[in-house]
Amino acid sequence: MSDSALSARYGPGETNYFAGSPLNRVGFLRDDHEFLALALTHASARFVPLFKFDPAIGAGALLFLTYADVEPLVGNPYAVSEAAAAAAFDSDAETPTLVFLGLDEAAPGIAHRGYAGQPYFAVDITPTQPARAAAADAVHALVVARGAAFEVVRVNYVLSPAEAAIYAQARSYVDWNLRNPFCAGCGARTLSVNGGCKRVCPPSDRGVARPPCPSRGVVTNIAFPRSDPTIICAVVNRAGDRLLLGRNKRFPVQFYSCLAGFCEPAESVEEAVRREVWEESGVKLGRVVIHSTQPWPYPASLMIGAIAEAVEETIHLEHDPELGDAQWFPFADVADALHRAEHPESAVAPADGAFQLQVPPSKAIAHVLMRAVVLQKAHLPKL
Repeated sequence: MSDSALSARYGPGETNYFAGSPLNRVGFLRDDHEFLALALTHASARFVPLFKFDPAIGAGALLFLTYADVEPLVGNPYAVSEAAAAAAFDSDAETPTLVFLGLDEAAPGIAHRGYAGQPYFAVDITPTQPARAAAADAVHALVVARGAAFEVVRVNYVLSPAEAAIYAQARSYVDWNLRNPFCAGCGARTLSVNGGCKRVCPPSDRGVARPPCPSRGVVTNIAFPRSDPTIICAVVNRAGDRLLLGRNKRFPVQFYSCLAGFCEPAESVEEAVRREVWEESGVKLGRVVIHSTQPWPYPASLMIGAIAEAVEETIHLEHDPELGDAQWFPFADVADALHRAEHPESAVAPADGAFQLQVPPSKAIAHVLMRAVVLQKAHLPKL
């Protein structure tokens, strides 16, 4: 794609960590219970076990399980159609948190309705349901016996980009299912359908009709997962030689990053960038350009990375108490900090405890935005 007109004008593009999954989600097959049952029980199926939302990692890679490994825990919830499952709904029944992630079309696996590949699922093995606790503990023991451990990927970027993207999808959907067991319209328990990618409010519970619910029978989308749009911005001064970075009060005194915040309703991304930067630092922005995005599964943010130019550069922090400090850093200082973050083994501590700028690691979108401006000059026009 590097020779396309868009690439020639805007550059080759960026696929950030937690994005770029090798799986085809085939979302239009999620309501096909025969497909899901075939995918679930097939010998090629692979399962991402999550314990308290953390994945099993061994030797720097995800540990995948088979259906035989997890069958006592998950059974086969796809043996019947969604309509039949809703008609037989029992709010007291304990059901597994299971999510269909997609097909790896580059690997051998199942074939159904013209689509083929190796199916992937996510399964929560946190023993929160008494009747399933023993089965969940057994899967946990199996993971440990195979030399893996449940690790926090948020601060440990050991996974390959492809596996990180699979984990991000798994974590986001499992977390959403666990946080939304009740209907937003009537407060009753919901049923997970569509391979774990949708929740519905069944019309009856144990054969007894439920009261009317505004989410039932109409397309209101209240039972679909959401991604929270979140902006993060590399702000350049008018002279084009300094970058605005802030330090959250919770961060170490030498750690600075790009300013970020959530988009609000009825607000464009560009407006959100200008508002958040002004609220946090007092700096007013002019032109805002979208650079790249990054899924951030903690729990369900979509980081929208931007580059912007300041029109008023005076910093004041009176609006928002979140930041402990904000400064304009020369490009040279940021470039040195980026190098230390990318090559921590070569970093040398400053003498006498002098200040030495620290920035996020290379797989964070804040790092990508800093690198784009300071080293790749993304803020300058293409020649």
